[in-house]
Amino acid sequence: MAVQEARDGAAAAHGGGCTCGDCPHGARAGHRRAVAEFLLKRDEFAAGQGLPAAVAHSAPASRQWVSEELTQSAELVAERGRAEGRAWLARLWRWTAYTVWAAVVLLLLVQALTAVGAGWSSARTAGLLAAVVVGGALTAASWFHRARGGALAPVIGEDNRLSTSRAVAAGWVLFVAYAVLVLAGRLAAASDHAERDALISGLELARGAGVVTVLAVVCGIAVLVRRVVGLRVQEQRLQKVRADRPRAADLLTDDAGRGTFADIQYVVISAVALAFAAVRLARRPDQLPDLPWGLAVVVLVSAATYLAGKYAEGGRPVVLSVVRAREAGDLDAPIRTGDDIEIRGAGFVPPGAQGADRLARMVVRIGAVNVHVPLVPVTGGFSNPTDTALTVPVPADVEPGRVEVQVVTAAGVETNRYTIDVTD
Repeated sequence: MAVQEARDGAAAAHGGGCTCGDCPHGARAGHRRAVAEFLLKRDEFAAGQGLPAAVAHSAPASRQWVSEELTQSAELVAERGRAEGRAWLARLWRWTAYTVWAAVVLLLLVQALTAVGAGWSSARTAGLLAAVVVGGALTAASWFHRARGGALAPVIGEDNRLSTSRAVAAGWVLFVAYAVLVLAGRLAAASDHAERDALISGLELARGAGVVTVLAVVCGIAVLVRRVVGLRVQEQRLQKVRADRPRAADLLTDDAGRGTFADIQYVVISAVALAFAAVRLARRPDQLPDLPWGLAVVVLVSAATYLAGKYAEGGRPVVLSVVRAREAGDLDAPIRTGDDIEIRGAGFVPPGAQGADRLARMVVRIGAVNVHVPLVPVTGGFSNPTDTALTVPVPADVEPGRVEVQVVTAAGVETNRYTIDVTD
């Protein structure tokens, strides 16, 4: 009974809205409940239910009221999502540490199985000790960066997503560091002068030129991609929105969660080359893995393709046309204050900004007036705004005459200015 009361008290203290670092379950439950409530409210509004009588008689008033209600609910979902993301990152460092030491144990089992018949060798001891050293270093890094995802902190980008270029570079850095530690361990245990000379010669550039070249290129790609993305965001040629938390799928997808060829081929080819290099190190632990130049060139071509994809992605949003929105039965007429206008173009919804809280941040400048884009719910989503079109009313504060229309996306990027005529 006392145990049950303690559990009930803990559940009450750490409810669904709890965001403390030691209670990730509370943050997760709060986020899930907020999402469920938002989806229910959105579908009810899409079906025409839940409207108060004071605004039900007016289509513009009901649309504005629904948009405000959904915006407030979406902001709560976003807040709970960020809380869940922080709690998830806070506990991730333990899982990274467990994974690292599980890999060390797996290496020990593999070495023990392969040693049956052949016998235990100094190379196996050096390999195991090198794995322990690398595992200890990663565990220490996980502890110092426990609030940022543990050992994964260096490969998490500024947008809170896993960076493909950094992950690939980190894989090669860890592998080369492990290979050098293996050689250092064997050198420390070597008693014969000829064996020591052979181990030292195994570090010569002629032996590991392929691995060194690949390491230099992938590290350079990681630094260059960060610079390229940062400049393109500042120049408003690339739209970036922050994610709630990193996911493993980020290595193979774009910000919207769609698989991208450039990222997939870079990860796959790099993983295959790393596996080949690991086998070479296991077969010849007395030198750096001599990665064949054919395979090294394949990795370099893959890296160049990935970099070209980073230069090609994105683009500035653009307004192509602005027309008066016409419902069935309306007469054709010029744009007047109070009318709805439909803005057609491309790139209005940045990748990763499909959530209602991000859609509600979109603004249309009509002259000197900033108009927030209303959310129009339909079953399963929103009909306004979309990536290629959005509809907003022309407020009464807009002066008649020639005015400019400009869209500001959720990422803060501004489109071109489009001139329209507003009549009395």
